[in-house]
Amino acid sequence: MLKAGTVIDGKYKILSIIGHGGMSTVYLAINEKANKPWAIKEVRRDSKTEFDIIRQSLLTEKRILTRLSHKGLPSIIDVVDYEESFLIVMDYIEGITLKKLLDEQGAQPQASVVDWAIQLCGTLGYLHSLNPPIIYRDMKPSNIMLCPDGHLMLIDFGIAREYKEKSLSDTTCLGTQGYAAPEQFGGLGQTDARTDIYSLGATMHHLLTGRNPSEPPFELSPITKCNPNLSDGLEHIICKCTQPNPQKRYQSVDELLYALKHYKELEKKTVNNYKKKMRLFCACFLLSASAFVSSLAIGITARSEQRDEYEYLIGVADKSSDFGTKAEYYLKAIDTDAQKNDAYFKLADNFVSDGIFTDAEEEVLINLIINTDDYLKSFEKDNPEKYADFCYAVGSAYWFYYEHEESRRANALKWYSKALEHYKDNENKAVEWKRCRLYVEMGRFHGNAALLQTAEYGKEEYIKYWKNLLELKKLNDAEHDRDMVSLRLYGEIACSAAEYAGLLLDEGVTQKEINELFGEIRDDMGRIEKKAAGVVLEEIEKVYALLEIAEEMTAVLPER
Repeated sequence: MLKAGTVIDGKYKILSIIGHGGMSTVYLAINEKANKPWAIKEVRRDSKTEFDIIRQSLLTEKRILTRLSHKGLPSIIDVVDYEESFLIVMDYIEGITLKKLLDEQGAQPQASVVDWAIQLCGTLGYLHSLNPPIIYRDMKPSNIMLCPDGHLMLIDFGIAREYKEKSLSDTTCLGTQGYAAPEQFGGLGQTDARTDIYSLGATMHHLLTGRNPSEPPFELSPITKCNPNLSDGLEHIICKCTQPNPQKRYQSVDELLYALKHYKELEKKTVNNYKKKMRLFCACFLLSASAFVSSLAIGITARSEQRDEYEYLIGVADKSSDFGTKAEYYLKAIDTDAQKNDAYFKLADNFVSDGIFTDAEEEVLINLIINTDDYLKSFEKDNPEKYADFCYAVGSAYWFYYEHEESRRANALKWYSKALEHYKDNENKAVEWKRCRLYVEMGRFHGNAALLQTAEYGKEEYIKYWKNLLELKKLNDAEHDRDMVSLRLYGEIACSAAEYAGLLLDEGVTQKEINELFGEIRDDMGRIEKKAAGVVLEEIEKVYALLEIAEEMTAVLPER
């Protein structure tokens, strides 16, 4: 920490501390020769990794601000390496941050917030108009200084960036939770002007309600819910600014600026009066034609927005590495447009992507059934073939991946039975129908296992089960399923061979037949192993171990 009286670079004399940050301290300094005050930000070398990040952000800040000229932006004068610190010298801005104002006074008057938002639109508009555009990315009350004359200054350009037209995404995920748009956290494309619009909307919300979106419960409730006296026109604007999908926000600050200047026209009372006038007008002039054209346009627009929202939600889910987030957004996509079916299949794939179908994942499936039952019924009615494929995928998730051995086949049987019903008359799904029929028969066999152990006809049923397994293998040889499904089928064959060795002996199965079968399985596993990784490799090791046990148990079979 710098002491009062310290002279930096022979010209900047430290007077006092005027602010603190996570790794930085801001001082008031003066150039005694020029008799001019400056602000100096000191970043200490407390952590090598963090320091390098902050140092780079300050260099970015300097590079950006030295070429800007706007009344809403400060100027950076100098950057100095000083002992164990990195110092950046900038304009001293007299005033108070909006965060401090919120801390001291709470929610701010609506008229003031609208005026401030209009000013900030002007500053952001200037940044976005540059070539290349500058995206600020850190709009929040603590980065906005209110000067004594009422005008605002944006401070702290440490995470601002130049927009790269051909870039698919940002290289760094930075921003303040609660104020930052979803795309700032990576994987959803690069940040652009709409990113700043989101943050400005979140900032307006905080200023109007006094509720910090970066603190629990981490949400942006409708502002009229927080304060019924606030304008529902402003509520509409903030809601549009903070849509998760950038396509549904204002597409430029000019659009937002216009809305802010006319926010009262968006209030429900005004809109309702306008609608009444329009209804009267339509009743008098070309009512039928106007209604037709309007409804057609509205239908097209609504469908377009629905499509964009669906694709956005799928994109969020696809790019997330967290199961819960993936599931949440796939379900939201289904809720947005139940007529499309890829979200159903992506959800099913998500259940088995890590090699195990867990209780938590089953809860998501149950939630899908309970909360979107009407959607599933529509799915079945509108596209029975795809619906059957989905049921087959869920059945396989249970049969091969479910973590509870005692109930996996019984649960799978329900879904395979649904799929079988739709496959039976579909010539294009002959292979799926055969597989499904075999799974249904095998599922019923396991459901009757206790009875079969005491029944006279049990032996024939066990042999039928074994033959069904071999038939599944033939179908899989001809048209491979997932590698994990193939491996677990092989594991089930090995287990069944070991368990039913005595029955196979009575049936006349020879050691040669079993050896040939196991040889084919090993050959195919070798193919899978060449490209395998992670859980697939682990499964291969398990199947090899099961094959060794099965070979020992089937040694009772004749060799011929």
